[in-house]
Amino acid sequence: MPRPYGSGPGEHMLKLALQRVILAVFTLAMVAVVVFATTELLPGDVCTAFLGRDARDVERLERCREERGLNRPAVERFGEWAGGLLSGDLGTSVIRDRPIADVIGSRLRNTFVLGIAAAVVGIPLAVGLGVLIAIKRDTALDVTISSTALFAMTLPDFVTATVLVFIFSFVLGWFPAVTLINVNAPIAELLPNIILPIMVLTFVMVAHIMRLVRTSTIEVLASDYVQMARLKGVPFRQIVWRHVLPNAMLPAINIVALTLGWLLGGTTIIESIFNYPGIGTLLLNAISDRDLPLVQSLALLMALIYIGLNLIADLLTLALNPRLRTLRA
Repeated sequence: MPRPYGSGPGEHMLKLALQRVILAVFTLAMVAVVVFATTELLPGDVCTAFLGRDARDVERLERCREERGLNRPAVERFGEWAGGLLSGDLGTSVIRDRPIADVIGSRLRNTFVLGIAAAVVGIPLAVGLGVLIAIKRDTALDVTISSTALFAMTLPDFVTATVLVFIFSFVLGWFPAVTLINVNAPIAELLPNIILPIMVLTFVMVAHIMRLVRTSTIEVLASDYVQMARLKGVPFRQIVWRHVLPNAMLPAINIVALTLGWLLGGTTIIESIFNYPGIGTLLLNAISDRDLPLVQSLALLMALIYIGLNLIADLLTLALNPRLRTLRA
């Protein structure tokens, strides 16, 4: 009989992977267009923010716009910006008068330190708890942890952050309430300042990932091959590690990728609350300053992180899902 896809498993997998890559590139291109168009629609521009009250002087305002190329057609400026991106040139911050790559560099490192630390703590905890309460389904432990997770999902980030700051900073005095160190401070100096942000991020991410892992694990535990393994006397711990966990994680790969994108793409609210020197706070400052080249670069960088991690998750799902790897003859 002919194969349903008209090709071998390897060719079919390669075709699917190529489709995902093309879609990711197309999505990023569309995001670039939307980001540029949206920032163009913002009221005012960098010259009005830079000149302040002096912007009432029409001649001075026009001279400022001419010096910065803001009086050129939007299509022309977009072409120049997109061309620079393709060559690795993010442009220059008009307010800070520095290359955008230099402005972003240290702050991107700081956001990655915070995001990776939170992921290392939160993702294994979420997966472990999800599998545990699935195994202990409908017990007091399951009800307690699931209810707590549901409550955590309904709380806004700033509420969780405020409560933890009050407890651990003002009452116990264990951790600083805000970050007061320099943007370029060594990582060792950053670490004491990320404990509370990590706690907030972990509290939020564990709730979402854990519930998905729980649901997926329950479905795998009820599958025929798991029931057959149990009838054959295979130790339950071995069933969980070899069969349940790998298959239960397949649906969770995408949400883990989105969570990593959220963490590494700049958790703006959390960074703002704790005055953390990451790309989230930099984006807020750039918007306030009407530093549009910097806003555009940061927004596109965040989109690139999200799209890239989502693409990796899709490719991992294709590689690990046996139903997508195997073709019936």
